[in-house]
Amino acid sequence: FRLWMPRQHGAWAMLALPLLLGIAATRPTGWHLVLAGAAVAGYLASTTAQTWARARARERYTASLLVYAGTAAVLALALVVTHPVLLLALLVLVPAGAITLVAAKLGPARGVAVGFAQVAQALVLVPAAASLAGPLDSPPVAKATFLAAVYLVGTVLAVRSVIREQGNAGFAAISVGFHVAATGAGAFLLPPPFVALLGVLAIRAALLPIVQARRRGTANPLRPIHVGMMEMVLATCVVGLAFVAPI
Repeated sequence: FRLWMPRQHGAWAMLALPLLLGIAATRPTGWHLVLAGAAVAGYLASTTAQTWARARARERYTASLLVYAGTAAVLALALVVTHPVLLLALLVLVPAGAITLVAAKLGPARGVAVGFAQVAQALVLVPAAASLAGPLDSPPVAKATFLAAVYLVGTVLAVRSVIREQGNAGFAAISVGFHVAATGAGAFLLPPPFVALLGVLAIRAALLPIVQARRRGTANPLRPIHVGMMEMVLATCVVGLAFVAPI
C-alpha cells in the first residue's frame, strides 16, 4: 500500500481547495472532473517520483510511477487539446516541480521552500478550473487565487510552527506576521465575510504555538492529528464560504 499511496494526508486538501475555489468563482462543468483526475494523478506521480529518487530499491516504485505518470499524461493531453490556454500552467508547474524533485534527491522534501513550491503547483488549479467554465472573469478568479494562496501558504507556516519548528519563536512570529499582513491586504481585496475568515486564520496561527507550549509535557499534548483536524475544518469553511457568498 505504501508503494502506491503517500502518507501526506494534507496534500488532498491542498489539491481540493484551489480546485473548488476555481469552480466557486465561475460555474461547474464536466471538465472539472477531468482536471481533478489529472491533478490527483499528477500529485501521485510527483510524490512517487520523489520517493523513487530517494529509494535504494527503486524498482519497487516503477509500476506505480508509470501508472500515475501515464494517467496524468493522458488526462492532461485531453485538457490541453480542448483548452490550449492550460499550457500556460507549465510556466509554474515545471520550475516548481523541478524544485521538489531536486529537494527529494538531496534529502527528505520537508523544507519551507519545497512547501511553497507545492503550494505554487496547487494554486494553478484555481485559474485552470475557472478557464474550463469559459472566458475568465478576472476579478473573481484573482480574488479566489488570493484566498487560496493565503490559506495554503498560511497553513504551511502555521502547521510547521508547531511541528518541525516547534519552540521556534522567530518562525511563529513569521507565521503570525504573514497572516496579519494577509488579513490587511484582504480588507482591500475581499468582501467582509472573507476578511473575517482571514482574521480567524490569523488567530489560529497565533494560538497554535501558545497551546502547544502549554500542553507540552502534559497528558494531552498538541499532536499533529489535532492540527490536521483543525485544518480540515478551516479548509471546509473557506470553500463553503466561497460557494455561499460572492467573492
